[in-house]
Amino acid sequence: VQYNPIQMANDLRKNSGMIPGIRPGKPTSDFIARVISKITFIGGVFLVVAAILPIIMSNLTGIQIALGGTSVLILVGVALEISNTLESYMLMRHHKGFLE
Repeated sequence: VQYNPIQMANDLRKNSGMIPGIRPGKPTSDFIARVISKITFIGGVFLVVAAILPIIMSNLTGIQIALGGTSVLILVGVALEISNTLESYMLMRHHKGFLE
């Protein structure tokens, strides 16, 4: 997915939206570009750590681990999705309907 900071800034302006403390126009697009760059960098570092961690752990412990980096990412994603689903079920269970 690619994000165009200039288009996002224009869309914010057209919809009367703003980022508090940031002027509309070029400062907004520059701010959005900086935020996207930071998020992308942090995400990249996380992916590198998740991919290399099983290799490092198997070298340190001497135990062969059958899980690779992508397997760990899939397991974490599934666990988070299950957690979110269970949380939504619990909220729905305690929520009374509008007409009840």
